[in-house]
Amino acid sequence: MNMYCQSAFHQLEIVIASISEIVGQLEEEDLALRPTKGKYSIGELLEHIAIIPAADGRIIEESSEQEMSDFYESLQAGTKEDILQNLFNHFAILKTQYENYSEEQLFTETTSWWGVTYTRFEWLLQIVSHMYHHRGQLHAMLVHSYNKDPEILLFE
Repeated sequence: MNMYCQSAFHQLEIVIASISEIVGQLEEEDLALRPTKGKYSIGELLEHIAIIPAADGRIIEESSEQEMSDFYESLQAGTKEDILQNLFNHFAILKTQYENYSEEQLFTETTSWWGVTYTRFEWLLQIVSHMYHHRGQLHAMLVHSYNKDPEILLFE
């Protein structure tokens, strides 16, 4: 894996460790909390976060809309333990995927089913930003809606 990807994966490790720490502070019943009607609950947001590495890994390889729909439907997480297991497993799958790319493959453009085109390296950067974005949402939901400040460092 090239050093740019190694750096990006280091950032993913940081965000995943902090998400894991937040989940560890939650009670199972906290997963049902929904600060805004019609938007993700805490648990639904965590399930989404846990899926990102594997889902985006499939998008990078140009999975169709139907293939992605089938993938999302195949995943079930209900407990904190399930969510964390999915998160760690999906991260490992993505890391292995990137370890197997040649330099040429890394800088080859691929197109998502909805028409966005990036190189595989750009997709990796998008995954990093996507994970940090949702961690920020999770933190804000807990702090501002439920007065549950996890009191963790959000950045090194």
